[in-house]
Amino acid sequence: MELSRPEAPSSHQEHHASGNQPLDAHKTPQRTVLVVDDDPHIREVLQFAIRKAGYAVRIANDGQTALAALEAAPCDLIILDIGLPGIDGLEVCRQVRTGSDVPILFLSARGDEVDRIVGLEIGADDYVTKPFSPREVVARIGAILKRHTVSRVSGFGAGQAGAGAGAGAGAGAGAGEADSASDPDGNEQISHGSVRLDVTHRSAVCGRETLSLTSLEFELLAVLIRRPRQTFTREQLMVAAYPTNIHVSDRTIDSHVRNVRAKLARAGCRDVIETVHGFGFRLGQCTAND
Repeated sequence: MELSRPEAPSSHQEHHASGNQPLDAHKTPQRTVLVVDDDPHIREVLQFAIRKAGYAVRIANDGQTALAALEAAPCDLIILDIGLPGIDGLEVCRQVRTGSDVPILFLSARGDEVDRIVGLEIGADDYVTKPFSPREVVARIGAILKRHTVSRVSGFGAGQAGAGAGAGAGAGAGAGEADSASDPDGNEQISHGSVRLDVTHRSAVCGRETLSLTSLEFELLAVLIRRPRQTFTREQLMVAAYPTNIHVSDRTIDSHVRNVRAKLARAGCRDVIETVHGFGFRLGQCTAND
């Protein structure tokens, strides 16, 4: 189904990024989506569909406006066109990722496969190819926000000691089952080798290094840690990371796996995910070099 114009408000009714958004009383709290696209028709259609789904919408027509809007007030998700004039979507994504893990959903033309792969590798969560169905975009927004919880915790807080003990057990177990426990506050924590995840707060540590993972990267790593002896096909990882019935290409999963490997390698762990040729992926030993 291609992009079509629903009965949307006229373009002069767009809520620009700098404006205040009215909140529906029955939505508490209401999630906010920032739509960044230079095409007024696409902005109008997406604004209508996203607002109809119950989200607040802010609008930016170029990269500079989007960055200024994010500096002024955070949002819960960004829909970002790759082919923006001036500062393109890839550069906007790079700048956002220097200080935020807000989910990013790219919009791209059919011929922009290289740009899509680059976008995923620099921290985007997913992409939709133009022309698209507004319903698909709304479904992807829901799926991304469902698995994404913005953590405002820099570390493991009161659960640090418990997580450390769990990490020690995981390291001793090697390729055995992952250690799973709750801290005194009831936060779920899982670990394997030198890698520890606080599932409740969506924070991750490798050895002594705090990791900056996107929501999907976190979910992929959590799936592997929970079942360290299992080898997953790409399809199984897709189903686990995308709980709704949304198609995701093999390249998307491969890009996120590469991102997880690169981020863990920078923290000293170069064996976090192993490739099983002709089949898929499995968890490695997760040993960090001191």
